[in-house]
Amino acid sequence: MRIIARSTLAEFWLNHPTAKEPLEAWYKETEKASWETPDDIKKRYPSASFLVDNRVCFNISGNNFRLIVKVNYKFHIVYIRFVGTHAEYNKINAETI
Repeated sequence: MRIIARSTLAEFWLNHPTAKEPLEAWYKETEKASWETPDDIKKRYPSASFLVDNRVCFNISGNNFRLIVKVNYKFHIVYIRFVGTHAEYNKINAETI
């Protein structure tokens, strides 16, 4: 999968250093993945939540952080829409961010 944009993750882990390792692991694993359908994601990430408009919410680092992406399955692109703490996640609309 092609992931846009890693810089969003890097900016986040500058302020939250404990997020760096799990976000890098997610990035590397996703980069090697070939998701064709939401089922492909669910097999690897059973706790992932699926939202409208091909958005997926991942629990990162034991649910300390949340990552929302939008997946274009046809072109194998993952767009990072949000990364934040659980508290920050509670303040946004995950379906429109």
